[in-house]
Amino acid sequence: MSDPFSPKAGVTLDLSGVSCPGPIIGAKKIVMELAQGEVMLLISDCPATSDELHTWAERTGNQVVRTERLDSGATGYYVRRGRRSELAANVSLDMRGSVCPGPILEAKKVLNGMSPGELLKLVSNCPGSRADVEDWARVMGHRLEDVVESGTHEWEFYIRRS
Repeated sequence: MSDPFSPKAGVTLDLSGVSCPGPIIGAKKIVMELAQGEVMLLISDCPATSDELHTWAERTGNQVVRTERLDSGATGYYVRRGRRSELAANVSLDMRGSVCPGPILEAKKVLNGMSPGELLKLVSNCPGSRADVEDWARVMGHRLEDVVESGTHEWEFYIRRS
C-alpha cells in the first residue's frame, strides 16, 4: 500500500559513512538552497543524526517529515524547507508514553464526543502507531488530514471526524 503522506524528495544527499556533525552541516547547506516546501532526502548512518537533525530543524523553522530505515542499514530523513501551515485542531490528545493500542482507544473516545468535521490532533510515540492510526482512521471512515513526524519516532496525526 502506498503512503499518501510520504514526501517526494527533489534532492538526495547520501552522507553514509560521514560522522556527526557532518550530516547536519551537509543538510543545512542543501536545505537552504531549496524553495519553501521542497523536500530533501538525507541518508546517514551516524547514530546522532536523528536527534541533531530534529533539533536543528525545529530551531530553524524547517521540518523532518519522515524517517525510514533503509536496506543498507542507514536511515533516510525527509527534510522539508519551512513548515506546512499548521492545521487548527479543535482538540489535542497527547498519548506519548502510552503503548498501543492505547492511543487509538483514547482517540476513539475523544472523537465520539466531537462533532462531525472537527479536527483531532493525536500525538503518539508508540512504535506501531504510524501504521495503526492510518488504518484505523480509514476503517472508521474518518479523514486523516496529515501525519507529521514531530520527533524521533513521534508523530502528530490530524484526524477529521466523519
